[in-house]
Amino acid sequence: MAMTDTEYHQLADDMFERIENAIEYAIDAQDADVDIDASGNVLQLEFGDGSKIVINKQEPLHELWVASRFGGYHFAYVDGKWLDQRNGGEFMPFVRESIAKQSGIELNF
Repeated sequence: MAMTDTEYHQLADDMFERIENAIEYAIDAQDADVDIDASGNVLQLEFGDGSKIVINKQEPLHELWVASRFGGYHFAYVDGKWLDQRNGGEFMPFVRESIAKQSGIELNF
């Protein structure tokens, strides 16, 4: 059965909240230099060097899109997981790896 918009937003908001909480913890534990800007359908992370990772909701497609200095990626919710539409990778490990590669910050989810 197809996901409703309400279900999609709940799942996406849960992921945004997990990321924000992990970053807040990293800021405290690692003295990480990250600015978090969460507004509407966009979660923007700006690191000390000025680089950014932007995660946004694509409601019409029920996807999460991630833009980093390494490229853009699209994740769809399949069988209980957010999966990359190209390579099948999972969203949270991808986000953790991207943040580590881009900023050196290690997140724990």
